Amino acid sequence: MKLTMVIPSYWARESKTGWKDGDDIYDHPTPLDEEGTLQRAIQSIGALEDKDFRVVIIAIPTAADIESRVEEKVARIIESSNPGVEVLLFGPSHLKQIHDLLVSENKEEYTYLLQLRGYSNVRNLCMFVPHVLDSEAAVLIDDDEVFEDPAFMTKARAYIGKDIEGKAINAVAGYYLQPDGDYHVKKPSRPWMQHWDQYARMNEAFDNIIGSEPRLKETPFVFGGNMVVHRDLFTVVPFDPDVPRGEDIDFLINARMFGHSFVLDNQLAIKHLPPPKSHPVWRSLREDLYRFIYERAKIETQKDIEGMTRVYPDEFDPYPGCFLKPDLETKIENASKLLSEEYLAQGDSEASEEALKNTVLARTDAVPNSDPFQKLCVLQKRWQELMSFTAQERIRSRISGFICKEVQ
Repeated sequence: MKLTMVIPSYWARESKTGWKDGDDIYDHPTPLDEEGTLQRAIQSIGALEDKDFRVVIIAIPTAADIESRVEEKVARIIESSNPGVEVLLFGPSHLKQIHDLLVSENKEEYTYLLQLRGYSNVRNLCMFVPHVLDSEAAVLIDDDEVFEDPAFMTKARAYIGKDIEGKAINAVAGYYLQPDGDYHVKKPSRPWMQHWDQYARMNEAFDNIIGSEPRLKETPFVFGGNMVVHRDLFTVVPFDPDVPRGEDIDFLINARMFGHSFVLDNQLAIKHLPPPKSHPVWRSLREDLYRFIYERAKIETQKDIEGMTRVYPDEFDPYPGCFLKPDLETKIENASKLLSEEYLAQGDSEASEEALKNTVLARTDAVPNSDPFQKLCVLQKRWQELMSFTAQERIRSRISGFICKEVQ
């Protein structure tokens, strides 16, 4: 089976410049004057026993005016690494060539599906690139991870594309090991977390799926930095760009709606070593409430359509199901009030106000102003058309030629 491993890598302006108004926001993009975690991730590939695959690094800048420098930086990192497999670069210049090709073929309407801004768009490129490289499966990894299991790729191949008990396996989830080697999320407990019990429910779900037998079982959660997706799925179902974050679990929900389930392999683990997040807690809570409200609306607005499967919040219990139910606003309000009081006790009145603002946003701005399910159906149709068009050998070979050029 031909596999392509794809690793997105996010880059920001130099440290002395920092973030500017209009720059894209990601959890921890690497400043251009720092080395970051990418080389560590690439070099760890050398520990793998199975090297019968190629790697593509997607270079994502936070701003248009640093695009060329980001590509140059990532190219230098690739050149200085020697993991024992072919490593290719995909960045803004390659995307422009693809857009130009689509325009020349009178397919300009598809260019919006291929973008380098936002987590979901980047994940879609993580599937599109293996598609045009004629791969049967895409292995999605993040650049803040390292391979410690020499058999990782052997395990990644074990089930993908197979029929097990009469069911096609088109999506396999792995999981993260924390720096201490455990899979549980460890966060200090705070009073507001009694109402926003995200980490407790995550760990409950992890124990149910990761910490129990059998090895392979259907999962309600997935990790974007450790998943294997077969082309029978990635040519049909996209990530939803209207979801600002949590795009991995949202993709799982989308896949279920179109008849594809994720299974988790409790032996497919990767070490996760992320840099610390710089965002305040109130902002993280805000980002979560936006995505959960959107996903809940997508589930609530489902319609009976031939070939599609209705999904329900209970199917995703304990996580993320507990955040897809009618009491979501109550959870947000109770948690936000306690978080606001915590900030106030610390003397941070501005953060206290921002925490309280979350309760208002949950009932106003976070509520989708259009039908999320209908938008997904339109998106899926366009995505499938794009993948079909670019599967033509005439088109596919030209696009793959853009990506397979020598790193300059």
